[in-house]
Amino acid sequence: MSTTPPQTPRSTKILNLIHHFTSKTKHKNNPTQVHAITLNSILSHPHDDISTFSKNGFLLYGLPNTTQIEPQMTPFLNPLNFVEKSSEIYKKIKGCQENEKCDVFVEQFGVLCVVGDYKLVRRCLLSAREYAFDVHKKVVLSSWLRYERRECELVGVSGLGCIGKVLECPKSSLLYGMDCCAKCVCENESKKVDFELSDAQNPRVERLLSERLSDDDEIVGFCIGDEVVNCVRGKIGMLSSPLNTLLYGSFVESKKGVIDFSRVGISAEGMRGVEVFSRTKKLLDFVSPSIVLEILSFSEKFCCEEMKAACEVYLASLVCSVDDALIFIEYGFEESASLLVAACLQVVLRELPSSLNNPKVLSLFCGPDAMEKLKMVGHASFLLYYFLSQVAMEEKMTSTNAVMLLERLLDCATEDWQKMLAFHQLGVLLYEREEYKDAQSCFETAFGLGHVYSAAGMARTMHKQGKTYLARGIMDTLLLEYKPSGWMYQERSLYTLGTKKIADLEEATKLDPTLAYPYKYRAISLVSENLINEAIQEINKIIRFKVTSDCLELRAWFYLALEDYQAAVRDIRALLSLEPYYMMFHGKMRGDYLIDVLSQRVQQWSIADFWLQLYDRWSCIDDIGSLAIIHQMIARDRGNSLLRFRQSLLLLRLNCQKAAMRSLRLARNLATTKHERLVYEGWILYDTGYREEALSKAEESISIQRSFEAFFLKAYTLADSSLDPESSSFVIQLLIDALKCPSDGLRKGQALNNLGSIYVDCGKHDLAADCYINALDIKHTRAHQGLARVYCLKDDRKAAYDEMTKLIEKAENCASAYEKRSEYSDRDNATSDLCMATQLDPLRTYPYRYRAAVLMDEQKETEAVEELTKAIAFKPELQMLHLRAAFYESMGEYGLALRDCEAALCLDPNHKETHELYTRSHKQPTEYT
Repeated sequence: MSTTPPQTPRSTKILNLIHHFTSKTKHKNNPTQVHAITLNSILSHPHDDISTFSKNGFLLYGLPNTTQIEPQMTPFLNPLNFVEKSSEIYKKIKGCQENEKCDVFVEQFGVLCVVGDYKLVRRCLLSAREYAFDVHKKVVLSSWLRYERRECELVGVSGLGCIGKVLECPKSSLLYGMDCCAKCVCENESKKVDFELSDAQNPRVERLLSERLSDDDEIVGFCIGDEVVNCVRGKIGMLSSPLNTLLYGSFVESKKGVIDFSRVGISAEGMRGVEVFSRTKKLLDFVSPSIVLEILSFSEKFCCEEMKAACEVYLASLVCSVDDALIFIEYGFEESASLLVAACLQVVLRELPSSLNNPKVLSLFCGPDAMEKLKMVGHASFLLYYFLSQVAMEEKMTSTNAVMLLERLLDCATEDWQKMLAFHQLGVLLYEREEYKDAQSCFETAFGLGHVYSAAGMARTMHKQGKTYLARGIMDTLLLEYKPSGWMYQERSLYTLGTKKIADLEEATKLDPTLAYPYKYRAISLVSENLINEAIQEINKIIRFKVTSDCLELRAWFYLALEDYQAAVRDIRALLSLEPYYMMFHGKMRGDYLIDVLSQRVQQWSIADFWLQLYDRWSCIDDIGSLAIIHQMIARDRGNSLLRFRQSLLLLRLNCQKAAMRSLRLARNLATTKHERLVYEGWILYDTGYREEALSKAEESISIQRSFEAFFLKAYTLADSSLDPESSSFVIQLLIDALKCPSDGLRKGQALNNLGSIYVDCGKHDLAADCYINALDIKHTRAHQGLARVYCLKDDRKAAYDEMTKLIEKAENCASAYEKRSEYSDRDNATSDLCMATQLDPLRTYPYRYRAAVLMDEQKETEAVEELTKAIAFKPELQMLHLRAAFYESMGEYGLALRDCEAALCLDPNHKETHELYTRSHKQPTEYT
């Protein structure tokens, strides 16, 4: 094969750099020193020629090498047959008792994590919390839900703060039993249910209570030191069976009028508290925490359960900080005070992840006798350590904290799925720590329990230990014994070379186009052949539908090689929006350092330029370009909450949920006015499934000041449901009110687009068209789609088709435009457009469903099912599962129809059409084939 000669001197230079740097990449000195040299050399010699600049600057670490990239193993359960597993979970949920549902929903969470749908897995946690009966589970799950919202990052919000939802309420969590209503005990603070301890809480009443002894009562005195505390014998005897036996049994003390309690371990003041409680069943305010601790100890010693419970409630109400918790929890352990320990745990858990950095907290969960102490009070559980280990792994995968917590998770695992998860996660963590022998053992155990994906870990660890032949053998065996999956071919490619490796990667992409490694490997291979533009085209294939930091880094690296610094900066800024502290060049240079370096080589813009560029990128539907501009604007004005809000909206468009929520929280923290802060808090609540609370925030914001964002939030929240004519009119008015308020064209374009959509739903097509045209006038390009819909409803399909063509011509990301244009085409053109949509974005499900329906219409049942099956393999989605179930029903395969219905209902238990299909299929003979 002949080598194509370099076309420009730049190409020659790049080839030289490849040969020069790839051999030295692993032997670099301290990166911090390199940063300093790079910055100093560039900033002090801004007019150096480009060869010196590249050699000393951006390609100091060479070009990316295929040996330096490796696909990351998923740390989640990864069922070989996701549909069957989901079906099994759904049947478990339907068939178990009420008090078992919580555990099954936690298992569902463990299974669905691999899907990567934030809202889906959060719903699993919400369901688990809803069916939690005991205090321990309620405390852990309510804290987990709070952690998922990262409320700890909101400035001024207490760890024990409540958003008004019972499922996250810290007070409700400490009450035994399933919560039967949505409102929590914090809703009416004046009631203070179960945590306010007395109706008579002033010194005068307390004196009366302590002195109110009837002449008819039989008095017994308890001598403590020099003091005698007089009590009603019968009342004290009723506190517990042991005290009753002491006072009325055959003991010598039983006949005495005064009993010596000097060695019992309670003070006179504490005994007076016991006396008051014996008559009033209340602990009064004159009793200090130290005295309540004495009463607690007394209660434990004499089995006074009611008084002990009152002491625990009182003490639990005092635990307000991690320091408080660490003090009180030891008393809880000593006195077997489960509720007090629960209150302490709750404070610690609601301060995660920061509380895990406290050595005392870590010792609480991982100390030598930690498990034994927690078990004694009923607070050592798989659920607790599952939560803690996930937090530790998210903070730092390779941390010692994560290792210790996963080891405790293993100790608590009882069911097979729990053991599989714990062993697999520990294996992944040890692998990342380069402890390959121990990691291999964990993977082998998980595989032996039935987790087939752990075989990938077995192969990886063997390869790292020099047993590549055995590693390849494991993957060969998997491909022979099981239905091949994309990840199997990807894993085998790690242990093959040349054409075999390329063939495996192609097959991996064919079976699962969402796997990033094959694109990255092919792109880097093209770079090694000096085909950098082709490499960019290859990596673009996945960036178009799945934006990740590592792929953006790779593309930026390629642009640096081409000396297209503007494009490189765009990608680096975009990835820093996803991960602000990202390390470039395989972890060797901070991204923000590189931005500083590159700033010498890119055009500098004014504020006006920024907005012009943002409008331009926005109108082209270039979300990555828009994100980069917003990032640069934030660098100029870090305290601007509105820019952070815009950043969050763009990240949501790119399906970067966690990064979007982080930006939204920053926007809330930076808000300078209450009405603005309420809007951001409303969006946070809306995005985490709390619709009513979001609506309340919007209304409160409007009551303070009428603003575009407050009206828009209220309209958006109300529109997120089936609207009747009256509700539609109300939402229309809200959007009209929003448009009357000051805002920029970008947001007003969105409001006009939304308004047009509601007009269409109401049959007001002319008004809808006006909205879309006005939106297009301010460069809201997506309005072409709405206008096309109006034309179609007016029976002008050609105009609709042409309108979508305009969108395709303008948009950088136009997969959805091809999909929508297919609705206005004949079958041949529709098929062509949908093929293009799939090529651009294989995660869009409508094209698969359309093609499957066409095949079914042509009576090609097997091909129709296969069309859906190949997409379900990498994107198990409700509509596709429902459609395949319907196909199976029509084919008489009722068992398979039931299975797909169950898997779909596992994803969305409220889907009406699937429920109807499930009911019909149940009435037929069911036999899996």
